[in-house]
Amino acid sequence: MDAFFASVEQRDFPEYRGKPLAVGGSKERGVVAAASYEARKYGVKSAMSSKMAYIKCPHIIFTKPRFEVYKEVSEQIRKIFRSYTDLVEPLSLDEAFLDVTHHKKGPSSATLIAKEIKAAITAETGLTASAGISTNKFLAKVASDYDKPNGLYVILPEQVMSFIESLLIEKFFGVGKVTAKKMHALGIHVGKDLQSFSKLQLNQQFGKSGTYFHNISKGIDDRPVRPDRVRKSVGAEQTFEKDVEDKEELLEILDTIAIRVMERMQKGKHQGKTVTVKIKYSDFKVITRSKSVSSSISTEAEIIHHSHELMNTITSHPLGIRLLGITISNLDGDAKDNNGQFTLEF
Repeated sequence: MDAFFASVEQRDFPEYRGKPLAVGGSKERGVVAAASYEARKYGVKSAMSSKMAYIKCPHIIFTKPRFEVYKEVSEQIRKIFRSYTDLVEPLSLDEAFLDVTHHKKGPSSATLIAKEIKAAITAETGLTASAGISTNKFLAKVASDYDKPNGLYVILPEQVMSFIESLLIEKFFGVGKVTAKKMHALGIHVGKDLQSFSKLQLNQQFGKSGTYFHNISKGIDDRPVRPDRVRKSVGAEQTFEKDVEDKEELLEILDTIAIRVMERMQKGKHQGKTVTVKIKYSDFKVITRSKSVSSSISTEAEIIHHSHELMNTITSHPLGIRLLGITISNLDGDAKDNNGQFTLEF
């Protein structure tokens, strides 16, 4: 979906249309959960501090997220997906992989099916989506980001190698800012550069991820679309444009992350008993703090409480923090109460 949270707000509130909008945060503090395309023109991005968003765009509008609405719209979209194929693997509320090799309806062309799905989404929700079509997950994901908003980009089998060779390393799915910086230091700037490194060399530099980087540089990604994949944990994290040192601001960011984690737990009907807080400092050193509780965590307030406790066990932060994350593990799976109903608090 294109700027999903912000687009839903602009759809539902005409006064926001055509204006720079940030979902989440406020003029004074907080973090941007999503930015409209009008705001992105000024350099405002998701995961950016609200203060920075305001500096970049002084006339930006801040609005609170409405996760229940986003979930309802997401389910509408997934029903459309499932009318074409049962092989739908959601990545988040606004993104999914679809395998249409054996489709339920529509033309025998992934590209034409994508066009039909995009049209159905717009007709039913009033929103636009971008689609990427190719031979595997990696290429489809990259293609989906290539022509936003309201885009459709196809990488045909015979185009795969030439596309990868010229693709900027920052555009590779799975290559974040830190990894890109390390690759640049090694002289890797485009796919062709990555192809010149052996699997052994990449494993030495990037650990287990080296094999993945080696394979995708050759256009190889054999991961199936798995609608039934079993989760071992549910989490979310946020990387900051600038290092954060203020403790109150860090706790407020944790609250925002906790909201996202709870939303993902509710979506998957999960509960868990272990909370982990992840901190990455400006020198890229990573520390984690975890705690397990006797009863399952099923509310946003519990996640916030436990993550604050864990954060407070770290008495000092000698360096600025560039990333925070929360993970819930030791999952119960589809935890139910005695009446056989899922217990969720809103």
